[in-house]
Amino acid sequence: MVGEGRRRVIVALETHWDRKQLAACREAWEPGIELACPPPDDVDCPYDFDPLAWLDAAAAGALGRIDGVLSSSDYPGATLAAALATRLGLPGSRPERVIAASHKYYSRLAQQRAAPEAVPPFGLVDPARPEREPPLPFPFFLKPVKGAFSVLARRIGDRAAFDAFLASPAIPEFTREYMAIFNRLVAALTPFDVDGRHFLAEGLLTGELVTVEGYAVDGRVEILGVVDSGLDPATRSFVRFDYPSVLPTEVQERMGEIAARVVAELGLERTLFNVEMMWDAAAERVSIVELNPRICGQFGDLYRKVDGASSYEIALTLATGGVPERRLREGPHAAAASFPLRVFEPMRVVRAPEAEEVARAEALFPDTLVWSECRTGEELADFDVDEDGASHRYAVVNLGGTSRGDLDAKLARVRAELGYELAPRASG
Repeated sequence: MVGEGRRRVIVALETHWDRKQLAACREAWEPGIELACPPPDDVDCPYDFDPLAWLDAAAAGALGRIDGVLSSSDYPGATLAAALATRLGLPGSRPERVIAASHKYYSRLAQQRAAPEAVPPFGLVDPARPEREPPLPFPFFLKPVKGAFSVLARRIGDRAAFDAFLASPAIPEFTREYMAIFNRLVAALTPFDVDGRHFLAEGLLTGELVTVEGYAVDGRVEILGVVDSGLDPATRSFVRFDYPSVLPTEVQERMGEIAARVVAELGLERTLFNVEMMWDAAAERVSIVELNPRICGQFGDLYRKVDGASSYEIALTLATGGVPERRLREGPHAAAASFPLRVFEPMRVVRAPEAEEVARAEALFPDTLVWSECRTGEELADFDVDEDGASHRYAVVNLGGTSRGDLDAKLARVRAELGYELAPRASG
């Protein structure tokens, strides 16, 4: 039973970031909000999950009283949260707006209308028509219009590579299984005729990669901050995310202004968003990589560490009809970072920390959060399930400190305390 005066918020398709991030800022929301995380969660959502049946049941009361809905799930959580909020007359974006933002082709069309200077050339590819001519000159980047990390995202250098890619048996499997939920949502909630079987070709981008995060509320767009992405030089795998950014202030402001134009064009409302962008200093060019109409769960506590408020606090305020209080540099740390721990060759987990060992590592430094993503005896070998196809993430450590050097030193201490032991996987 919901306590008197408390509002009950549904976390749709809970991600593995949610519970720890929400617990880290509990004192900010718990007095007025009760959370519910109904199944399925984001990881265990099956390919034959019926999103429309879930929506109908939730709207009919199967999940109990609902006063707000939020989701950090890229797919299908963000769309279902928007659809449920719209069905019940609660704060949130309309589902067709969320789909337009997350569908890479329709999002690019909106970006082109709002900020053409930041959009690379692009064109659609239908793998079911392999005789079709490439839509752009080689080389270009090719990716699903609705992807999972970087699965089936490739740099295509010539016609032979293009033809070979379209002939891959992985493509029909991906579009038949992974895209099944997306295609049902597109058909039921939008007038769009380009579904999830399509791919998008885009001109290649260069520069420094960052994430611009913000939120839309009552017709205006606010920018939370810019997070720098640190990449492994050999594989381009993400190895760290740092806040605040070290890009020049005027570049960050320019990025924020471009993001605001695009979000307004997409018509997003009462939602967080994050936009991956690149800054090419030589060309003095800002380019949009992609836009996600949801909170970035991994970064939630970075803003709390530096600015004093988690992005999850903002998400809850938006979902329950409030106006977030913008805070800047009011947190206990001057710098914060999220460190994905990775292997770059198949490995066996000889030893992974137990829950109490993770807790001891988190207690080394204030505000430390650790997500352990492997177990003793597990093999870290399927690189296709990760973001880049070249590595496997086995843990994430979020830290606050006085500087990036201080963060590096703290990370070394935390890693030692966690005590992961990894060994090359035996061949054969």
